[in-house]
Amino acid sequence: MKILEQIEIDLRSRQDTVKTVYVDVYDNSLSRKWLGSFNDLLSNDYHLEKNYCFLGFAEGERTGEIILDQVNRSIEAINAAGLGYVIDDYFTLDNTIESGPVGPIGTGSKRRSLVHSKLNNLHRYFEDLQGVSGSMSPHYKNADAITRWHIRQLNLLCHEFESWALSYRKIIQAPEWQRPSQLMCWLHAPRFLLDEQDYELFGIETINRPLGGVFVGVNKAVGKHHWEVFQDEGRDSRVDELITDSLRSQSEAAGDFDIEWANNPGNFEWQKKQLVEFRAWLLRNGFDPEDKTLTIGHPQIGQVDLARSFDSEDYREIWQQLNNHLDVYAVRSSTAKAVYDYRWDDQDFISRQVEIINQGYRNEMA
Repeated sequence: MKILEQIEIDLRSRQDTVKTVYVDVYDNSLSRKWLGSFNDLLSNDYHLEKNYCFLGFAEGERTGEIILDQVNRSIEAINAAGLGYVIDDYFTLDNTIESGPVGPIGTGSKRRSLVHSKLNNLHRYFEDLQGVSGSMSPHYKNADAITRWHIRQLNLLCHEFESWALSYRKIIQAPEWQRPSQLMCWLHAPRFLLDEQDYELFGIETINRPLGGVFVGVNKAVGKHHWEVFQDEGRDSRVDELITDSLRSQSEAAGDFDIEWANNPGNFEWQKKQLVEFRAWLLRNGFDPEDKTLTIGHPQIGQVDLARSFDSEDYREIWQQLNNHLDVYAVRSSTAKAVYDYRWDDQDFISRQVEIINQGYRNEMA
């Protein structure tokens, strides 16, 4: 694959040591659009979301207890805001994960698994309160800045907890199948439209992501995508009966991107079986599995140079180094650079985000 650019990401430890990750950006239609947007984010000092960055690191600083505590705090703030929408729910480890098998690759004693219905309800609260892109809910429009921040957190924390729980349930019996990833998301990142060439990078086969693969992030305005719904709702589910009502194809992207830090499951029989079942589920629900415009999967725009970044291509060595550096300090390309000298647990972190979100909302309403 021809290389368009190489970018560098400095990861920082609590002791202020730095680990640099090198990313080779592929030269394709989507990458070229993405790179322009990415450089714009760096040049114009957009705010990187550090509270939604490293997902699925079961031994990281953001534990399941911390994530659920933040969920409950956001629910409390929303209920106190007088929006005419009250969430009568509370989230704990005991009611969000339960005893169950690790999965087809697990053996021996059981490990706790995610209660999907509980997290589906949390995501539905977010959908009700915020609405979707182009059709914001009256609740969101009537909310003040801090309440809008809490509404948005319901979505982010829901996905973060799902990722944490997936790794947590595998950490003892199947540690090689933990699902750590890195989501580089900037507040109010400008979007660009996908075109026919870009859709060619999607497809069911791109559900299997290689270790160190770099992907354009899913547009969060689309809610859950087909693969997530299939995984969460079950093989026998029907689209017209789903608890989520925002299943839509992706039509936009931004300078955001994801890095896959998990092992690629694509060559294993249990994953091949899942994808066969997924194709059958799509057909039962009236979708063409070969239709790239469904935007199923993850369009790859680059790859981490693992050997240069970690002096190793062994996931165990890579995870060990990452676990000690779960903070993005700086990002560079050949034409732009940005430094992010703050952390998700800084005392003023929330107030800074609230002001940025509120400014963006004022701009949208102008």
